[in-house]
Amino acid sequence: MPKEIRLNAFMMNCVGGHLAPGQWRHGHGRASDYLDPDYWSGLATLLERGRFDALFLGDVLGVYDVYGDAPAAAFSAGAQSPMNDPFPLVMVMAGVTSHLGFGITASSTYEAPYVLARRFTTLDHLTRGRIAWNIVTSYLQSGARSLGQTALQAHDNRYDRADECLDICYQLWEKSWDDDAVDGAPGAAHYADPSRIRPVRYEGRYLNSEGVFQSEPSPQRTPVLFQAGGSARGTAFAARHAECVFVGAPTLAGLKKSVTQIRAAVQAAGRAPDSVVIFAMFTVIVDADRDTALARLAAYQASADHAGAAALLAGWTGVDLSRYAPDDTLDYVDTDAGQSALASFSKLDPSKQWTVRDALDYVAIGGRGPVIAGGPVDVADALQDWIAQTDIDGFNLACVEAPRTFADIVEFLVPELQRRGVYKTEYAAGTFRQKLFDGRAWIATDHRAHLIEPHFKAGVDA
Repeated sequence: MPKEIRLNAFMMNCVGGHLAPGQWRHGHGRASDYLDPDYWSGLATLLERGRFDALFLGDVLGVYDVYGDAPAAAFSAGAQSPMNDPFPLVMVMAGVTSHLGFGITASSTYEAPYVLARRFTTLDHLTRGRIAWNIVTSYLQSGARSLGQTALQAHDNRYDRADECLDICYQLWEKSWDDDAVDGAPGAAHYADPSRIRPVRYEGRYLNSEGVFQSEPSPQRTPVLFQAGGSARGTAFAARHAECVFVGAPTLAGLKKSVTQIRAAVQAAGRAPDSVVIFAMFTVIVDADRDTALARLAAYQASADHAGAAALLAGWTGVDLSRYAPDDTLDYVDTDAGQSALASFSKLDPSKQWTVRDALDYVAIGGRGPVIAGGPVDVADALQDWIAQTDIDGFNLACVEAPRTFADIVEFLVPELQRRGVYKTEYAAGTFRQKLFDGRAWIATDHRAHLIEPHFKAGVDA
């Protein structure tokens, strides 16, 4: 039986397609549409009509100023600059949908775990359990400086801190309140029974927390956990914490290698290798027929903003590409930025040697993920082939035009996938986690959230 294909839409709260810099110049909607709540509510209803699993909202703290040691190229192209907070978008979109999940990016490096835990719990309540957290450690020096640090923390140290952040959040979400702590029925002695609520005490190398979690358990308790780091340390973090992993690789061989490494690491961490759902970054240009789709892709490529692409790639890698000639080879070097981005264009797939020119041509439309263009049959064949050859579970689909890219997917691609029996015709009942994991309401019992030793103080006094 063929594997069901899962689809997320991949967006940021910024100008147009966040992985297609400069395309807004060519009349693909108003550049400022992202500031309009109707834009987001319309997008959410479109995605739910297409039975998308979730809208995955990326985010970055800081501006892309590595290229040329200035943010000029990023702002000129609208390359994820300017950028607004993704959290407020959720309630705009949740109010017009019933099933669509929302994956929100938030930094474990700069946010206090208690505050993050309460924010995610609040949203999980208000969306009736449709929230996921994409855990990132942040990679821009500009973000570190803007948030009062003298420099970006070392790459692996950021993951060490993230481990502690998650352990605190797990205790707040899973350990502080008993399942039956809340009564609230008319005439009850307590709304919440103090004997069933415990303060959490955690003392780590980077983080400390002590106190009662303010929020009662939400429908999922812990939000669905996404992670997207592809470095060795990021993969180890995913193996420990992630329920879903987001990968980006420009070649089939590179993607297959990433998936194999992730599943092996998950198994080594004591979890079933197929217990994580792996989404790959892709961009799909689909139309009623192949020629129309290919012509539109060619037009996008002709109008691509390569300076904007250079601003993005330099920011992701920490390498100032303005210092290199177009035909220079991209070689891997360790930096404290996002190590997986540079690895994607170097050591991940040694059979492909990338020049700076090659990489910028690639990144200008779709970022680090492949671009597929064609009619519904062409694209459906390609997606099924990538799944069969790489063992991914689905796709985080970026856009060139918003919402047109997604509208075309809903109109042309989704019916073809449904006809093949590899895409849902109706949503399953329940929370986002229940939809993803065959009805399981809470995080798996073999997950670290349940296995960590609780650091409790005495119970709350009645």
